[in-house]
Amino acid sequence: MFFFGRAEGVRPNMRDYIELTKPRITWLILMSTGIGYFFGLPGAPNWWVFLKAIPLLALLHTIFGTGLIASGTATLNQWYEREADARMRRTAHRPLPAGKMPARNALAFGIALSVAGFLELWLGVNLLSASIGAFTLVSYLFLYTPLKQRTWWSTTIGAIPGAMPPMIGYAAAAGAITRESWVLFSILFLWQFPHFYSIAWMYKEDYARAGIRMLPVVEPDCRSTARQIILYGFVLIPVSLIPGILGMSGRVYLIGACALGVWFLYSGVRVALERSVRRARGVLLTSVLYLPLIYGLMLIDRPGL
Repeated sequence: MFFFGRAEGVRPNMRDYIELTKPRITWLILMSTGIGYFFGLPGAPNWWVFLKAIPLLALLHTIFGTGLIASGTATLNQWYEREADARMRRTAHRPLPAGKMPARNALAFGIALSVAGFLELWLGVNLLSASIGAFTLVSYLFLYTPLKQRTWWSTTIGAIPGAMPPMIGYAAAAGAITRESWVLFSILFLWQFPHFYSIAWMYKEDYARAGIRMLPVVEPDCRSTARQIILYGFVLIPVSLIPGILGMSGRVYLIGACALGVWFLYSGVRVALERSVRRARGVLLTSVLYLPLIYGLMLIDRPGL
């Protein structure tokens, strides 16, 4: 607990507060929110007409509000896990375990961001999107975060709030939740498993020191982790084709999504054949490229544009 006392006399700077919001993760969240927003809008005969028809103010409210909630959630998560973070090499440099600010500052900052994000979505867009944002925060902080110390199934629980950003965007644009929004949710839900299992694999010693029961910690030979990566990578392929089947995207998307899915699955097969940190890192890098590529295909090949 020494790092809390040491922080009492420290004056945190703006960089420390920004670091609490996890900007690198937030941009992925906002990208998914934007995709949901675009698919929640009605179609248009061409891109120029479509772009002119976008209610930019509502889009800005959606992105800003979601960004605030995501940042608040990340900050409160670090406040909650500050002791565990201090035991992990990859997180010990964060503002709270490193003693760069008092814990109470992070708590107040996280609450302020979260409340502001909810109000921004509610008053600037609609109550439905704000409610989904609130559900995302609550389920992440009060279900997923404490479960990480108890069971590796926490990854499955955490994938639910993790897949909510496109739902927020869709609800903001359409004012409703439809099957199209659930498709976007499902793609992001399945994508998270290879992504986060690969991270857990790479840092399993760190997670073990912190008492976080990720699957590679519970079963250190990582056979089960490799099977999970392959399973979810395999299921992701047919699910990622549903936008083309429902008419959300066209034939180019179908071909591209299939190719990307096979590529993603191949990275999982490689880590199963050679259970190493190097191959796990390959899955992580593939996952980081997969998501913006498949989103880009969705937008480029949207029918009627």
